[in-house]
Amino acid sequence: MPVNDVTSYPYYEGNPVVVHMMVTLPIMYLFKPYQVEALKTDQKMATKYHVRSISLPSRSHPTTLRIEDELKRLKTSEPSALSATESISAGLSGLGDLYQCMDELLNMSSTQQVLSMYQHEKCIDELLDGYVKLLDICGIARDYMFQIKEHVHALQSALRRRKGDSTIENSISQYTHLRKEMKKKAKKLIMELKQMDNDNNNNNKLETSSLLDRDHHFFSVIRVLRQVSVMSSSLFQSLFTYLSAPVPSRWSLVAKWMHKGTISCEEKQDIVNNELESVDAAICRRIFDVQITHKRLMALESSIEGVENRLECVFRHIIKARASLLNIISQ
Repeated sequence: MPVNDVTSYPYYEGNPVVVHMMVTLPIMYLFKPYQVEALKTDQKMATKYHVRSISLPSRSHPTTLRIEDELKRLKTSEPSALSATESISAGLSGLGDLYQCMDELLNMSSTQQVLSMYQHEKCIDELLDGYVKLLDICGIARDYMFQIKEHVHALQSALRRRKGDSTIENSISQYTHLRKEMKKKAKKLIMELKQMDNDNNNNNKLETSSLLDRDHHFFSVIRVLRQVSVMSSSLFQSLFTYLSAPVPSRWSLVAKWMHKGTISCEEKQDIVNNELESVDAAICRRIFDVQITHKRLMALESSIEGVENRLECVFRHIIKARASLLNIISQ
């Protein structure tokens, strides 16, 4: 194998494993520019040096093949045809699969040996701290899904009982208050995730050349682990962006309708691909339509439950990843 042919190695930028991992999750089009630059930093630094050898498994290794298969499967999905929650659910499902593959990588003896050898490196501590932050944020997102689901149940119950407008109005008021509070908190969490990405990017720039000079195997393992963390952050940002969708008031909708003129019942579905916004629009109308609202609440409940289940799965994967890394460096 040629000495300088980095495309021959499984964990460098010329390899489809890494390339696909960076771009093929269903909602990766929501990557922000600074996140793309963070991913490109490793590529630029890697090509700056002549890479000699990497002791990671070859492409024929089952773990590597599985990663390629999972990424190819994700690449064939069509996010444009999905609703907001379907796209998020698909992304979280793909993230769970990547964590599963990463777990297999961490269980390999060659990976454990090199991580144990460099257990006191700063980048190891940064990865462990990053897992703690991702766990906290994933837990918050999971709690948000549960709260939305509980308020949706309350609204559905009020609509079924039909004991009076005051009961329905009270349920609507509580739901709207939750949405507004959640919107504020979601924006703060997005900023925290962006700051975490910036910190990781800065640390990565400082450490990349040093890691390459000392051990290419270690550099490659850390690089893969970091990329999964970057994807996790991006997916959580997409979820919180979904939760921070504007909560319309009835007067704002009235003004919109007056500006657009008379619209049909079908058009009143607001032509949105966001289930939260769809419910918001339904409960904030001048003329409250119980049937339309109930239908949208059912759709929201189903979609939120799907996201909640996948968040629970990702939460367990992050716990396992951190525990595996701790066990390796403590040996």
